[in-house]
Amino acid sequence: MEKILNIPNTINRFKCASLDGLSAKVIDVEATFTKGLPSFSVVGLASSDIQESKERVKSALLTNGFTFPPLKITVNLSPSDIKKSGTHFDLPLALLVALNQIDLDEDELFVFGELGLDGKIKASSMIFPLILSLKEQKMIQKAIVPLEALEYLRHISDIEFIAVESINQAIELISTQSLHTQSISYEYHAKRIQINQKEYFYTAAYSNDFYDIKGQTIAKRASLIAACGMHNFLMQGSPGCGKSMISKRLNDILPPLSKDEILSIAKHQFLDGTTPDFDPKRPLRSPHHTATSASIFGGGSTNAKIGEVALANHGILFFDELPHFSKNILEALREPLQDRIVNISRVNAKVSYDADLMFVAAMNPCPCGNLLSKVNACRCSEMEIKRYKNRLSDPFLDRIDIFVTMQEISASDSPDISSQTMHQSVLESFERQMQRGQSRLNGKLSEKEIEHFCTLEPLAQETLEAAITRFGLTHRSIASIKKVARTIADLNAHTHISKPDLLEALSYRRR
Repeated sequence: MEKILNIPNTINRFKCASLDGLSAKVIDVEATFTKGLPSFSVVGLASSDIQESKERVKSALLTNGFTFPPLKITVNLSPSDIKKSGTHFDLPLALLVALNQIDLDEDELFVFGELGLDGKIKASSMIFPLILSLKEQKMIQKAIVPLEALEYLRHISDIEFIAVESINQAIELISTQSLHTQSISYEYHAKRIQINQKEYFYTAAYSNDFYDIKGQTIAKRASLIAACGMHNFLMQGSPGCGKSMISKRLNDILPPLSKDEILSIAKHQFLDGTTPDFDPKRPLRSPHHTATSASIFGGGSTNAKIGEVALANHGILFFDELPHFSKNILEALREPLQDRIVNISRVNAKVSYDADLMFVAAMNPCPCGNLLSKVNACRCSEMEIKRYKNRLSDPFLDRIDIFVTMQEISASDSPDISSQTMHQSVLESFERQMQRGQSRLNGKLSEKEIEHFCTLEPLAQETLEAAITRFGLTHRSIASIKKVARTIADLNAHTHISKPDLLEALSYRRR
């Protein structure tokens, strides 16, 4: 027997959401049934995928025994001045059409889900970023979601989820007021440390080991310091001296992640169209030097898309052959390196993405790469070398904390330290930073935080003042030296920055 929809006496509503950049905006989905020519329309700046959902809703309801009434059905997505997109609007649209009257105790019930033509409720890649953003804004407590989405939604705590598999099940739950939530929790199967009642997670898997790199003692020491504080790091050396090898191994020894940081990384991966594994490992992004500005920073003519800088959030952005990147890209990189935010401005979209990353770069000393070689002759003219180095401006280089010139390979070189040993030092340094009350790592400290946490002993202060006079250090250079010295002091278990800590930090400055 066919089910016939009755005409409700009130305007029915559900809550849903739409993304504006990385931030979710709450959308009220409301419907009315009025006398007039039979129609089904959606208003409120709905995108084409939402307009197409009308056909999915019709098919899903008709194949499950419902008959549309000869009425004018109008669905409004409010507020009407915000552009909405996403197939996750299917389920709230279908529930509004299918139910006679909604009289829920929960006024703040959110509904997400994509519909199949047979009425099955499917997951959408937008559901996780939406719910995570709503939780960060403290705007969601309970939500109806697809059962298959629980696989990744279980990572988000403090939200009550009602999981459904089909449109019939969702209709029955709401009509009978049987909105029983599922108790969902996820336990990370990874190593962890607890500091000040907060947990941090990490993996101890070293697919690429620093022990494979022979020699390069100074570069490996600089890599350890950079990893401890997430300092921006530039390596210069002849081809084949190990620059790329070091960058690939850096990712395995980075500091642990909090749960919020793991979820933030997963949100960016969902927006990029990939399914995250939620492993507590920081991302490593290594775009080619021929990459466009839009692919590095994000862009798009209508909707702003996420780029490599945002995908490297909480991880490493590695530029190999640094001078070969477009000058526009290198200059545009100054803002995210300084402010840890990348802004995308288009006619139809202005959004901001978090870019709290560690920038690692590698370059040759000259176009042919043999300028520093004691064996191979350099084929470059002075003009070519000058033009090559002038691709990197002083303001850009000022945002890099550690500079290292790689040594040439020697037959007597031997391995001296493993990734496991280096990672243990990073973990100990991380614990000292967090116990000191820092909210972020040394390489990302603000000016005010530098003055508070980077305290120098009297001899170190005298040495810094002498260096300022001798080398003509800029304000930004002084801040970088203090941050690097603070990390070295943490590695040496010093409460305050000593003179040896500062001298080592000065050895890594740009010359």
